[in-house]
Amino acid sequence: MENKNPPLTEALFYILLAVRKPVHGYGIIQEVEEMTGGRVRLGPGTLYGAISSLLEKGWIVLYSADLGSRKKKEYVITNQGREVFSAELRRLRELVENGEKMEDGV
Repeated sequence: MENKNPPLTEALFYILLAVRKPVHGYGIIQEVEEMTGGRVRLGPGTLYGAISSLLEKGWIVLYSADLGSRKKKEYVITNQGREVFSAELRRLRELVENGEKMEDGV
């Protein structure tokens, strides 16, 4: 069985989760940090590199932009991005279920 999308990195997973509603870059950084209790901290370089990649793939789109400021760009997930996110969520659930079987000795 071929999977056309490789597993998402943790950063991409959380960025896609954060852009379920329109949000700017700094808002993504804050939301990811809050969701993970500070465990995942996205630096600006990582974030904007990931945003470029996600835009190229069509998984997110520019929702709105203040042309006078780089910081005022808001991004939102696309239907394709939601499909990729859902597929990754199913993959992660399978990993957890199989891991729990091992833990339970099954």
